[in-house]
Amino acid sequence: MGKKTPPAPPSPSPAEGALFVRLPADAVDRLRRASEALGMRKKDLVAGLVSRYVDPDSRQGLTALGSLAGHRMGGSGASDAGVARGSYSFQPYDPPEVMNAGQAAAFLQIEEAAVLEMAEAGRLPGRRLPGGWRFSRAALVAWLSVPGSP
Repeated sequence: MGKKTPPAPPSPSPAEGALFVRLPADAVDRLRRASEALGMRKKDLVAGLVSRYVDPDSRQGLTALGSLAGHRMGGSGASDAGVARGSYSFQPYDPPEVMNAGQAAAFLQIEEAAVLEMAEAGRLPGRRLPGGWRFSRAALVAWLSVPGSP
């Protein structure tokens, strides 16, 4: 006699999306206990919390969420052990219209020595001035758009 195969879990409806997160053990336990006490699925509890407390369309809602995340991320408790965290600044890089060799290198994402070498050889549009090489952002963009540019 073979074992009965349990029925497959229901497929999520098209109006649902998947979310896979790792939570601190105490948060998982609290969510489990609330789920059992209320007789609700954990996903319904989380969806209700997000619907009620997460407002990404208002500055006030984002500020409140940011302060919550900032408080959480700033902690150095035992639950943070071994967790690597980073940050990213969402400030756009807007290079000046006229760049020196270092700025041109950053703009082109190459080494400054390569910029100077190419400029000296006449392979990169720029001008040697008394203070060093200067490069026009528009000229560099045009140079990049020409097929076969070295």
